[in-house]
Amino acid sequence: MPIARPTPPLLSAASVLSGLVTLVLALAGAPAAAQRVPAFDAAQPPVPQQDAKAQQLREQLRRVRLPAGFQIELYALVPGARHLAVSPAGDRVFVGTRRDTVWAVTDRDGDRQADEVRALAPGQGFVSPNGVCLTPAGDLVVAERNRVLRLVGASRAGTDASLELVTVVPQGTLVPPEEARPNHGDRTCRVSDDGWLYITLGQPYNVQPREKVALYERLGIGGLVRLRAADGSAREVLARGVRASVGMDLQPGTGTVWFTDNQTDHMGDDIPPGELNRITRPGGEHFGYPFIHGRNTPVAGTAVAPDLKDLPPPATWTPPQAEFPAHQAQLGMHFYRGRQFPASFRGGIFVASHGSWNRSQATGALLNFVPLQPDGQAGAPTVFAEGWLDQGRYWGRPVDVAELPDGSLLVSDDHAGALYRIRYSAP
Repeated sequence: MPIARPTPPLLSAASVLSGLVTLVLALAGAPAAAQRVPAFDAAQPPVPQQDAKAQQLREQLRRVRLPAGFQIELYALVPGARHLAVSPAGDRVFVGTRRDTVWAVTDRDGDRQADEVRALAPGQGFVSPNGVCLTPAGDLVVAERNRVLRLVGASRAGTDASLELVTVVPQGTLVPPEEARPNHGDRTCRVSDDGWLYITLGQPYNVQPREKVALYERLGIGGLVRLRAADGSAREVLARGVRASVGMDLQPGTGTVWFTDNQTDHMGDDIPPGELNRITRPGGEHFGYPFIHGRNTPVAGTAVAPDLKDLPPPATWTPPQAEFPAHQAQLGMHFYRGRQFPASFRGGIFVASHGSWNRSQATGALLNFVPLQPDGQAGAPTVFAEGWLDQGRYWGRPVDVAELPDGSLLVSDDHAGALYRIRYSAP
């Protein structure tokens, strides 16, 4: 439920910014351009899968603690593995990175273990192609730091195939170029059944300065936007008041957007909480940032944002559905759709926590499970899998969670460069 706040108007954008906003939105909706590109480069060898590193990871996975009946195993070695998109048949998994590569992980024989890992559409100059998601037709959308591409038919492409590459959002127009920085520049995406492409846009500061607040709210930087996946048209801001979301999913049956949000650094070891949020009023909802984190942790006017002290807050803001311990860095999330796991997991949310970087004692590097209550609200998070943090040191850091057609889970790990599969058999 939105929480009422005093109702002075938001800070107005300077008129000089209006033209910039119009330009960015116009460019983002420009007609999509297409070209043919090789799906793979036969001269580039696949990533080795059976080596000493694979054996070491199999040994380390014994440290991961799971509920009774669950097992975890190595699925593939994938350098820099970040966000995931699974083909409908489950025989190919696309993996984004923060580097210059999108990986295609192929399981040809259906044994739920990768047979081949190759770079997809190499030579395209990807810049942090973190966000990958599939359209209902099986096209792969790649959301880079400041460009969005669509690879037509990527789910079905053979080793010798070429792909039609469509530029959905041209380079430099997803956000103004000066706002496209590595800090919080990793996008995530989802495509709905009716063809809307949803993209998270983190803002590039710990807390944005006062002069950026109005611009960011207009553009959806520090928020979520949506546009047509076919051509980038009809762009609109879906949610504001978000700091750095690096994970979302569409709730099955309703299409409601849920997303994680990483909160401000340098406020102490135990504040502010991480967040899981739900959008109930698309386009009209503010989630509190940079005024407040979680349900009651002020930001504006504190030591990390003194220049925001007198900035009028939004009239209303929406508190999170669930809070997590500070600095665990919740990233990818996934609604469990399968039936392999016990009934108590069906329809609930798995959340990957990447782990802290600036806390006096490290925390995180785990998977949470968040059940949904009968009224549709989130229940309290519980730890589902942990053990990647061992005696204060990370040997692995979960990034994203996805699901194979048999109902088992895939977990990506950019620190170890791997995908893991979690399966269940009744004890």
